[in-house]
Amino acid sequence: MPPRRKGAFQLAKKEVDETEKQVMVQSLIIQTDYFIKKSVFSICSQADELAPVGNYEQRKQEEEKRLQNILDRLNTLSLELSPPGPSTDASNISTEDSGDEDDEDSVEDEDEDKDDEVDEKLAVKPPSQSDPRIYKVLSDFQGEQDGDLSVQKGDLLRIVRRAADGWWLAQDSKGKRGVVPKTYLKIIFMLIVIGDESKNNHVYLYFNSKTPQSNWSTLRKALTEIDATDVLSAMGAIPSGFRPSTLNKLLVEEGVMYRGSHHVQPSLSQSQLSFKDLFLDVETGRVRARHVQTCLCFTLWSCRMIPTPGVGVQVLSRHVRLCAFDGNQVLSNIHTVRATYNPKSPKTWSFSPRMTGVLPSLLDGDCFLRCSSSSPDLGILFELGVTFIRNSTGERGELSCGWSFLKLTDDSGNSLPSRTYELQVNGGTPYEKNVELETSVRRGCKKKQVQSKSETIKYHLHLLSSISSSPLHLLPETLLHCLNCVHLLALHRQLLADTLLMDRPTMQNAELISSPFLSTFPVLLDQPDLLDALRGAWLEAEIRMRRTEDLSFLKQEFVKVYMSSVYFLLHSPSLPPYRWADPASEEQRAKVIYITLDSLKHVQQTTGISGSPEVFFDHTHQHLAFDLTELNFDLLGVAQ
Repeated sequence: MPPRRKGAFQLAKKEVDETEKQVMVQSLIIQTDYFIKKSVFSICSQADELAPVGNYEQRKQEEEKRLQNILDRLNTLSLELSPPGPSTDASNISTEDSGDEDDEDSVEDEDEDKDDEVDEKLAVKPPSQSDPRIYKVLSDFQGEQDGDLSVQKGDLLRIVRRAADGWWLAQDSKGKRGVVPKTYLKIIFMLIVIGDESKNNHVYLYFNSKTPQSNWSTLRKALTEIDATDVLSAMGAIPSGFRPSTLNKLLVEEGVMYRGSHHVQPSLSQSQLSFKDLFLDVETGRVRARHVQTCLCFTLWSCRMIPTPGVGVQVLSRHVRLCAFDGNQVLSNIHTVRATYNPKSPKTWSFSPRMTGVLPSLLDGDCFLRCSSSSPDLGILFELGVTFIRNSTGERGELSCGWSFLKLTDDSGNSLPSRTYELQVNGGTPYEKNVELETSVRRGCKKKQVQSKSETIKYHLHLLSSISSSPLHLLPETLLHCLNCVHLLALHRQLLADTLLMDRPTMQNAELISSPFLSTFPVLLDQPDLLDALRGAWLEAEIRMRRTEDLSFLKQEFVKVYMSSVYFLLHSPSLPPYRWADPASEEQRAKVIYITLDSLKHVQQTTGISGSPEVFFDHTHQHLAFDLTELNFDLLGVAQ
C-alpha cells in the first residue's frame, strides 16, 4: 500500500502542534515541575503518523481557533518572559558576531564554568538560533545617543547582536531595540534542548542559571530525574503502578543517614556530654542491655504475582527494601534482602534459599527490628524493587514494583500476635493511595491488562513478638538488619563501649582514638559480601576455641580475626569498589575475597595462631597506603 500523502490540513495541523510545543516551553518557567514531565512524556509517546481526517471543515475551524489561542498565549508569555526562541532576526546576525562569541566566552569563562559542566551532564546541545540567552540588567543605564536603549536595573533583555566593542544590540520585553554596554548585563537564562532536534521530537527549555531567586535548582533536579524509568514509563515498557524506587532514592541522595553504617555508630544524648544508648554494667563489665519500644524478629518468605518489566530491559536484581516507617517518614536504616526466583516462574520471588555453607546475608530473609519510636502508627515498610539496565543505552535504574506496610499494633494499641501474615502489595509510592498494579505488559496492546481480583499479589511475613535472643538487647536503639549478624554486631558494641567508656582518660576527652577496628567496622554493613567474609573467618576461629573462653579473650580474638581478614580486604587494591547489582563487580569481589580468606586459613595452619597478622607481610598480597581515617576513630565525626 503506497504511503499516505500529507494534505494541506495535515501540514497545518503539524505546524500548530509545533507552535504549541513552543508555548509549553515558555510555561516551564512558571510551572517547572508540572510541565517538564508532561511535555517530555507527551513527546516520547507521540506518534509520527497522522490519523485520517474526518469532518474536514469543522476540524479546520477548530485548528484555526486553537492556533489563534496559542498565538495569543505565546505573545503574552513572550512579553512577560522575553524568551529567545526561534526568531527571524537570526538571519540578520553578522558573521562578525560568531567570531565574537569566542571573545565573549573567554571573558565569561569563570562565571559560566558551572553551567558548562551542567550542560555536559545533561548531554544537551544548543539550538542553531540567535543568542539562546536572556540577560538581566545589573544597573540603570540612560541612553546618551541615538540608538542607545535606556534600561533599568532588573530588566530582562534578549541580545540580538553582539559587537566586539562591547556595545550589544538588545531588545527589551516591549520590543524596543538599542545598544547597551555588555558590562551592565548578566546572563540569567540559558536554552537547552531535550530530544532529537532532527526528528522534531525535541523541546526547548529556558532556565535561570545564575540568580539565587531562580528556579534553576528545581529545574536541574527535575531534568536529572528524567531518566530511564521515566522514558520506559512513557513508552509503556513497564507496568502501570511501577514508580522510581522511593527508598533507593533516599539511600542515594541522603548520604549515610539511612544506611546501617550510620545507625551502629554511638549516639550522643541531648546534652552532647554523654551517650544516649551506650552504657556499661558496672558489675559485669558488659554492655548494659537496653529494652526499647519495639524489638522483634520476622521472616520474609515469598512474594507472588509480581509483575516484570517489558522487553528491552534486563533485570539485574529483584529485592525488597525494608525499614521502620510511620506513614510519613523513615525511622530506621534501610535494609535490603535480595530475592531468588525460578526463570520458569519469574513472578514468584523467594527468600532464604536452601544452600550449602553459610547463607549470604544479602539473601537472608530472617531479620530483626529495634526501634525507639513511640509513634502509634509505627510499622514496617516493604518496597519491592528491581534494578535494571536498558539494553539499547546501557542506562541503569531502579523501579519500585509495589509496596506493603505492616502496622505493628492493632486499633487498640496492642502488639500484633506472632503468626504468619499475608499483605496486599500496592502500586505507586508509599505516599500514594489506591494505585493498582498491572500483572503484565503486552507489547502492542492499547489497553493494558489489569489484575483481576483472583490474581492478588501477596507475600508472607512471619512475625515474632517475643525475643529469646538476648544479644539483640545489646544493639543500638534503632537498627534493622539480618539475624545471622547479631553476634558480630554485639561484639562490636562491646568493644565500642570498652573504648569509649573505659579507656578514655575522661568523658570530656574527644581526641582521635587509635582503633582501626572501630573506624572501619561500620563500613561492613554497607558491603554485605565483606560482612559475610568476617562471619566465615570468625566461624573458623570459633571452631578452634574452647567453650570456656571468657569475654575478654573473645574480644581480643575477634579483633585479630577482623584485622587479618576483612580489614586487609578493605584496603586491598585488587578489590573493586562495591557497586550495587553489578554482576561483573560482584564476581570479581567474590574471587578476591575467596583467595584472601584462603590465604588466611593457610597462615593459620602454618603458624597455629588464630587471626595472625602475618598476612600483612605476605609479599604475594598488596596493601594500599595507610591514612589517618582508617587508623583512627573520630568520635566527634561519627557520633549521631
